[in-house]
Amino acid sequence: MSAAPASAAPTHDCALCPRLAAFRAANQDAYPDFHNGPVPSFGSAEARLLIVGLAPGLKGANRTARPFTGDYAGDLLYPTLVRFGFARGDYGREPDDGLTLVDCRITNAVRCVPPENKPIGAEIRTCRSFLIDEMRSMPHLKAILALGTVSHGSVLSALGCRKSLYPFGHGALHEVSNSPLLVDSYHCSRYNTNTGRLTEAMFADVFTLLRNKLG
Repeated sequence: MSAAPASAAPTHDCALCPRLAAFRAANQDAYPDFHNGPVPSFGSAEARLLIVGLAPGLKGANRTARPFTGDYAGDLLYPTLVRFGFARGDYGREPDDGLTLVDCRITNAVRCVPPENKPIGAEIRTCRSFLIDEMRSMPHLKAILALGTVSHGSVLSALGCRKSLYPFGHGALHEVSNSPLLVDSYHCSRYNTNTGRLTEAMFADVFTLLRNKLG
């Protein structure tokens, strides 16, 4: 079997989205020790599970250069991955914490930190080419977990599917023809967990579903 193609990734000085590039430049001045660039994916391309988040947090992944690392959302995501056997080690909010992923890879629909954590439509569309390459580079991909409606929509567009046929719903499982399973979850953001929209139990239910499907 031939090796899987390497996924194309944006360069550190990617200028495809002018608003995001300008925001990165401003953050470089304000936080010169931060990564301040497109955040690369985390985990092996041989994994069967791909988790797709929204975008890096300003003082989280934009600082550490690892998805969800240092972000409040990572405080729920990574321990849950460990609990369900998709990660090993202890999450320490830093990229050198020794945590490793198991049969799991994590990326974002938008690779650069957006102002106010809100990418616009043009940025989501522009970054989708990297998401498409990401999925194509994973020869054993069986399931995709979309965290939030933006990620859900971007994954469906990347798969060439009509969004109206696969509405977002927490815990929903979408069997897309000739494509990996698509599973939805509310994003594990501070807002969603603080308001009770997403609880630890609800998040665990999604991973129980994924584990049952992947074995």
